[in-house]
Amino acid sequence: MVPVECFFVLSALLFFIGVFGFVTRRNLIAMLISTELILNAVDINFAVFNRILYPGQLEGFFFTLFAIGVAAAETAVAVAIIINVYRNFHSDSVNSIQELKY
Repeated sequence: MVPVECFFVLSALLFFIGVFGFVTRRNLIAMLISTELILNAVDINFAVFNRILYPGQLEGFFFTLFAIGVAAAETAVAVAIIINVYRNFHSDSVNSIQELKY
């Protein structure tokens, strides 16, 4: 049996790798992947806290499934936006979106 602390360490690593990737990357796809890493860290926390606080119940797992569904919908919308940005500006860099402000 894996100790619960290992899951918290894994979740913290995923979260900070996602934040670091989001802050340092200028590519829209890399930023989307970093956001997905952050959401996966949250899903792991939901499952672990469910295991600690309510071992016989499944609330945390239902929250995790709901969060995965929301993440899938968010990814589909984000990929559609990235494709439109690439078609209009021929670049997937964040700097190309600066022109959309004005």
